[in-house]
Amino acid sequence: FLGAGKPPLYGDYEAQRHWQEVTYNLPVRQWYFNTSDNNLLYWGLDYPPLTAYHSFVCAYIAKLINPDWIALHTSRGYESQPHKLFMRTTVFVADLLIYIPAVILYCFSLKETSTKKKASILEGSIALCILLYPGLILIDHGHFQYPLSLGFALWAVLCLSYDWDLLGSMAFCLALNYKQMELYHSLPFFCYLLGKCFKKGLKGKGLVLLIKIAATVVLSFAVCWLPFCTDMEQIMQVLRRLFPIDRGLFEACMDKVANIWCSLSILIKIKNVMSPQTQLKLSFAVTFLSLLPTCVKLTVRPSLRGFKFALVSCALSFFLFSFQVHEKSILLVSLPVCLILNEIPFMATWLLLVSTFSMLPLLLKDGLLLPYTVTMLAFLSICVASFSILEKTSVEDLQLKPLSLSLKGYISWFKPFPKIIRSLFLLSVALMGVLSVTSAAAHPPQRLPDLFPVCVSVISCLHFLMFLVYFNIILLWDSKNSKSQKKIS
Repeated sequence: FLGAGKPPLYGDYEAQRHWQEVTYNLPVRQWYFNTSDNNLLYWGLDYPPLTAYHSFVCAYIAKLINPDWIALHTSRGYESQPHKLFMRTTVFVADLLIYIPAVILYCFSLKETSTKKKASILEGSIALCILLYPGLILIDHGHFQYPLSLGFALWAVLCLSYDWDLLGSMAFCLALNYKQMELYHSLPFFCYLLGKCFKKGLKGKGLVLLIKIAATVVLSFAVCWLPFCTDMEQIMQVLRRLFPIDRGLFEACMDKVANIWCSLSILIKIKNVMSPQTQLKLSFAVTFLSLLPTCVKLTVRPSLRGFKFALVSCALSFFLFSFQVHEKSILLVSLPVCLILNEIPFMATWLLLVSTFSMLPLLLKDGLLLPYTVTMLAFLSICVASFSILEKTSVEDLQLKPLSLSLKGYISWFKPFPKIIRSLFLLSVALMGVLSVTSAAAHPPQRLPDLFPVCVSVISCLHFLMFLVYFNIILLWDSKNSKSQKKIS
């Protein structure tokens, strides 16, 4: 794992272990404060309270097995095979209890018009593809990043698909209180539920539903934050840890995050020409503008299908344009993409492959080249075998029929479109393969030590921009041409 045996920080493995040490040995009021027993510069807690509670539960079990694993101060940098096994087991148990059941139930909740036998095969294929998505496997077990926030978010989507709006709201609050990056998904949840309330009428059932949802959200947050609500200083300190504005638009970007700011920094040194406050305002403005069309559409025309597509579009906007993005944040885009694998298997598979490829520099630092190669090839093979993705490239399969009808007579390339998009996909896969091999085997020029990570970052960023445009087209043209679509069908 990354940082193993390398002081002073040792890596993400040590981060998770240290949080267990802190939460078990210190009172709650000291968890987020810098003290002699809790040096925030050494893996200080920077996730919401639910992560801290989870660390405490893991620490309690660790204490029963071997107290040395979480002994205050003396356990710093502790590494042993039994402890590694324990840590990996905690990740697997989190998968088993929260994430995997949500995936399986979601797949079996998909309503298919085909026969029961065909439907069960399709549901099984979708579940297999989602569970074998390389990005989550590699990050979960390579970085000890527990999948609880993604699991809770998936439970929330599942609840909303059954119109269990209050349970869905509570599940998403748990996701948000486990990792603040779930803000990537927050606006689609908000707009979809608000749109449902408007649809029911804000003078009747809609108002009652809105009050119930608001009460559920407030109560869920209150329960999660209760130990930190003793005074305002506690609350503000936790918020400062969750949103470190002073760090600027992005950190050193040693691993070259595949978003717009890191890609632009190659040409323009944004951090040198703007203050952190100006960077924050710029980031907020661009992110908000890119989100606005999707959110307005979802509020005006709430639908479960639109909600799932909006989750992808909004998460992509956040990843590309928001403040302090980490490479691993692409997983927040990947989860909703997994949910639409059955609807647009070609584009979903492509995006999931690129999302894993975008983390290549990080994965190589972890020594995960072999797992990366095996899981990528396995995932691609299963998607090709299960969904015949190379045959699903027509305008109808990619849900671009409304756009083609709008531009009929103006653009002539829609006829050869399937061949064009297939060729682009094959070129993209070949490019990712070549860059993966080159990054792992070749040495960059001395004058350009970051050449390969920069190439991975920029190429991935260009892909993500293309996907953002694509998903916005689906959402917006579907809204504009809903009447014509009904006539066509």
